Amino acid sequence: MNFKESKGIYLQIADRICDEILLGMYNEEDRIPSVREYAALVEVNVNTMMRSYEYLQQQGVFYNKRGIGYFVAEGARKQILSMRRAYFMNEEADYFFKQLYLLDITPEEVSQMYREYINKQKQ
Repeated sequence: MNFKESKGIYLQIADRICDEILLGMYNEEDRIPSVREYAALVEVNVNTMMRSYEYLQQQGVFYNKRGIGYFVAEGARKQILSMRRAYFMNEEADYFFKQLYLLDITPEEVSQMYREYINKQKQ
């Protein structure tokens, strides 16, 4: 996993896990890899990974069954979508629209690019 300096590593890992849930790699009530397994997968310290899991648990995405492991919470997908949409609308949309305006990119161009992106994702 390639990390960016602009955001904490544990948050980037949490985002990756949320992406995996949204993509259906982990469904609600599924057990997810252990902290050690996932830390090895993304090549980070176990403490960093634990911080990601604790963050996701605080957000209502995971729950812990003591001695068994972490599981995707019921309603996790809906929770992730809600958090991500709110963040996008409040933090990123204004910058996105500003760039479209400054670069004179038409809604039609954006629409076409979006359709092409969707088609690539379906392949």
